[in-house]
Amino acid sequence: MQIKYTQQFLNKLEDIFAESAYILRYEKGNFHAGYCILKENNVAVVNKYFTVEGKINALIEILRQIEINPESLKEKNRKLYLELTQTELTL
Repeated sequence: MQIKYTQQFLNKLEDIFAESAYILRYEKGNFHAGYCILKENNVAVVNKYFTVEGKINALIEILRQIEINPESLKEKNRKLYLELTQTELTL
């Protein structure tokens, strides 16, 4: 899958989080990887000072690490989620 580093693609990734049980937050912090996952609380925190490209990369990494029920997503978001988690990405 080809990744597009645009605000529209970032919005699509944020929509997946909005439909899942996870809460996505942008905060300032000293994260080693640029993000933090609190699995017990279903919260993902991304460094708010990242560029759009950095945020997209962080969200994709998070989506590959957490468990989301694809059935809880709308068809368009489910297709994107499955593509992101089951295929090799090209940058």
